Amino acid sequence: VHKKSPDTKKHEVAPYQQRKRQLPEVKCHIHVNRYVDMLCEQCQVPVCSKCATKDHGGHTFIDLETVYAEKCAICLNEINKIEEYFLPTSQDLLKSTKTDSTEIKKIMESLRTSIRTAAESLKSMVDAVTSDNIKQVNEQEKSLLQLLNAQEKKYNDYISYINEHVKKFHGYLFSKNLQILMSEITKNLKIDPIPETTKPVPPLFTAGQYSKEDVTKLLGRVTVPDTKPENRKIKPMETFSTQLKSTESQRKQDREKSAMKQTLSLSSSVTKVREYRVPGVYSVYHILLGKSGRIWASDECGSLVQTDLLGNLLQKIQTSGGSEGYHTVTQDGDLIYTDRKNKVINRIKQDNTMTEFIKTGDWEPISIHSSHINGDILVGMIKDGKAKVTRYNKTGEEIQNIQRYNKGQELYSNPCYITENINGDVCTSDYDKRAVVVVNKSGQYRFSYTFFPPNGMCTDLLGHIIVCDGLSDTVNVLDQDGQFLSLLLTEQQGIMYPRSLCVDDGNNLHVGQFNTSTVKVYKYLQ
Repeated sequence: VHKKSPDTKKHEVAPYQQRKRQLPEVKCHIHVNRYVDMLCEQCQVPVCSKCATKDHGGHTFIDLETVYAEKCAICLNEINKIEEYFLPTSQDLLKSTKTDSTEIKKIMESLRTSIRTAAESLKSMVDAVTSDNIKQVNEQEKSLLQLLNAQEKKYNDYISYINEHVKKFHGYLFSKNLQILMSEITKNLKIDPIPETTKPVPPLFTAGQYSKEDVTKLLGRVTVPDTKPENRKIKPMETFSTQLKSTESQRKQDREKSAMKQTLSLSSSVTKVREYRVPGVYSVYHILLGKSGRIWASDECGSLVQTDLLGNLLQKIQTSGGSEGYHTVTQDGDLIYTDRKNKVINRIKQDNTMTEFIKTGDWEPISIHSSHINGDILVGMIKDGKAKVTRYNKTGEEIQNIQRYNKGQELYSNPCYITENINGDVCTSDYDKRAVVVVNKSGQYRFSYTFFPPNGMCTDLLGHIIVCDGLSDTVNVLDQDGQFLSLLLTEQQGIMYPRSLCVDDGNNLHVGQFNTSTVKVYKYLQ
């Protein structure tokens, strides 16, 4: 609103944190009707103009507003250091200690398990040896008892034999038949000798000789390694300084862009700047510019290629994508693309390592965009005739789902392309709804621009929504409130079947087309 009003549209608008701070109105404690507005360099105290002429003769003075601005800048710089370096670094270290704490608990539980396992193993061996010893004792006992039972029987038989002899001899004493007495006594006087037997020799048990140390050797012992603890890595301040310079550079670019906005507008005529060929694709259904002037482009057959500005093919990836905007480049320069078949989003870092970044569950991811404002990832998805746009943060955590109007009506049908405008609006090109659907960053419906089946789209630094008309094969420009501004490109400018768009840092429009790998570049702002 401020930029649109005729009274204020030329005002400089800046982020609130970077606003110019007004010098507080502080009255002089000596001359109460005056305000302090200077700093005495010699005394280093704020003074009013009357103090300067009367009490600080011969001293030099600095404009207090300048000094105040410098001190505020120092404070902001320190706040920035704390918020961007000291606080996150300390939080990372705290997180590291918590992670280590969890890991230590796991290690200690593993040690306890190992100790119990060793003890159980030794106990099993002890039980086995004990069982063998007892079995041996039982066998020895059985053998010796058998021997003793045999000896017992032998003596019982012998005693019976002796008793029989006693009976006979007693009978002889009372017999009156002398003839029998004389002959029988002579015959039976020979008595068998007492049988000899051996005493049993029982086995001996020799107890093992062992100490606690011997058991410790068997079971193992817990030791603390003689290793010097490793210091936690604290990110060097130089890294932050580099990031700060990068941030300051980004702010400078933002200021330059802001200044450029004041002077740029749609040109009444469009000029073709150049054209270049993208090798490795049949058509150019989606195109975007990465870091160092690298170009990523894809066709309807799933071929995704990276080239340089000279048209040299650097990479080629075969994907399950088609005629949608299914790849994007993050703020870090990493490529992210959707895999409809496996319902995942893959990430390729600048060192060419690929990881599975996000799993989308039952939903097929068909389009994607990485926010230039905050790095969020916006993904268009479909499932069972329904569609939605899901927002993820930089780490891949789901933070928002956009699917319906306030009254519960479906917002999307086939969100083929997604982009984000300078005000945070999420702009979606929905081929089946034949509309550009726009919601604000909170997901609340703003407007739809309907009358053609749209294809590729992008936005620029003025908040224009630039979109390919799939019916008339033209390129249309809308303002950020959905008002038609112009028919930017038609067949008269040499465009046939426009399908993809992106704007480079020089505010030139790159147009990819169906049935050709040639991209045409136009200057459309003045």
